Amino acid sequence: MSRPRKVRKDAEANRERLLSAAAAAMLREGRHVPLATIAAEAGLGIGTLYRSYAHRDALLQALEHRAYGLLNSLLDQIGDDHTGLDQVRRYLEGTVDIADQLVLPLHGAPPLVTPEAVAARKSIYRRLEFFLATGREDGSIRGSVNATDLLAFSTLLTQPKASVLDWTHLARRQIAHFLNGLAAGGPIEVPGPAVERDDVERAFEDRMNS
Repeated sequence: MSRPRKVRKDAEANRERLLSAAAAAMLREGRHVPLATIAAEAGLGIGTLYRSYAHRDALLQALEHRAYGLLNSLLDQIGDDHTGLDQVRRYLEGTVDIADQLVLPLHGAPPLVTPEAVAARKSIYRRLEFFLATGREDGSIRGSVNATDLLAFSTLLTQPKASVLDWTHLARRQIAHFLNGLAAGGPIEVPGPAVERDDVERAFEDRMNS
């Protein structure tokens, strides 16, 4: 009786390795990265990939479902013992931390319209609206920003240019600037140092020479 359970656990672990490798590879090389490349980066054979995902569309659909799960898990970790503004900050910074695993329609993936996908999107939207409502109630947020604005901004943040600059640092600076546009109680400290034109040029030169 224990052997089938072990097989199922192994298959589940293989699927997670494939999805993690696929998300990172597609971010790096685009949606049409060879499936053999994904399998190799996951440390698995191409046959294992095809047994789990018969074609690229099936893989993309699984990645999108997984991304919704990751975002809802992130939201689960943000407690209600913070101001609304801080909840928004934690969400935006959290999306940057998992940027290489997010394959979503606003990133160019084919949009899923299954009941599960629609329900997941509604959950994310509803919870972000709750953060904003909390911020207006506790006085930490002003303005007419809505959950769509937050999702659009996080889409920009979560498409990092991995080979140019320190994307996480640059993204966190943009988050601080964004929050300063919402903050009702004074400016948010922007993480230093500033990224200057010379920093960008050096990054370009390093990329060309690597």
